[in-house]
Amino acid sequence: MNRLCIQMGHGRRGPDSRRGRKATLRRMKKQVKIVRAHARRHRELLDKNWEQTEWTRPQAEQVLGRIDGVLELLPKAQKQAHERIIGGRLVANSQKILSLYEGDVRVVVRGKAGAEVEFGNTVLIGENAQGIILDYQAWREPAPADVNLLVESLERVSGALNRTVGAVATDRGFASAANSWGLKKCEIYDGTCPRQPAKLKARMRSGRFAKLQRRRSQTEARISILKRGFLGTPMRAKGFVHRELALAWGVLAHNLWMFARMRKKKKKDARRKAA
Repeated sequence: MNRLCIQMGHGRRGPDSRRGRKATLRRMKKQVKIVRAHARRHRELLDKNWEQTEWTRPQAEQVLGRIDGVLELLPKAQKQAHERIIGGRLVANSQKILSLYEGDVRVVVRGKAGAEVEFGNTVLIGENAQGIILDYQAWREPAPADVNLLVESLERVSGALNRTVGAVATDRGFASAANSWGLKKCEIYDGTCPRQPAKLKARMRSGRFAKLQRRRSQTEARISILKRGFLGTPMRAKGFVHRELALAWGVLAHNLWMFARMRKKKKKDARRKAA
C-alpha cells in the first residue's frame, strides 16, 4: 500500500497521468479488501483471546475501538477516492474524510506558496512585546475570518489583565475599517498592517507603526517556539479536546519558561550594574 501511495503521488507528473492514477486506485481497492479482511480476522481473535495478552479488557477495548473506527470509515474513504479520481468529481469539504484517525481535522486554506491548503485546526495566538502569550484560542470547526477575531481577542486580554491594551499590531488579515474605527474609539493605537501597499508605505513613515510591525513579524518565531518546544511536531494528543488541553498546558509551560528567562536576565543585569 505504501508503494501504491508513492506511485499515486508521482502519477500526476508522467504522461497520461489521469489513466495511470485510475489504474493505481483500482490496485489500491484490491489491496484494501485484503487489509479489511486481515483486520477483521485479527479483531475477532483479539476479542475472543484478549486474556492471553498482557492487556486488561479496557485496554483491549481501546484497540478494538480503533480497529472498528477504521473499518467503518474505509468504505466512505474508498467512495471519496472513487468520486475524485475515477469520476473526476469534486467532493465538498464537509463530506471529505481527511484522516482515518482524527475526525476533527479540517481543511485550512492558507493561500501561501507551497501551502495553498493545510489540514488541522486553526489556532489564534496573541503575545505582548516581551513574548508572553496573552491570548490563544483553538477552533474545532473552520475558524471565522481573521478580521472578525480581533475584537474578541482584545476583550479577553483586557478582561484577564483588568487593563486596557495600549497598542495592537497584526498582519493584513486583521485589517478592516471597522477594526480601525473600533481601536480608535477605545483609544488603542492601531498598528494593524493595511491591505493596500500604498497605505502601508505611507504608514511605515511613522516610527511607532514601523516598530510595531517589526515586532509583529517575530510572532511567527513565537509560534514555532511554542510548536517545537512545548507542543511537539506533530502533536501527539488525539482528538480535538485533548489537543486543546495540550495547547493550554503548552502555553502555560511556555509562559513559565519566559518568566524564568526574564528573571534570570534581570538578575544578570543587576550583577553587571553592581560590578
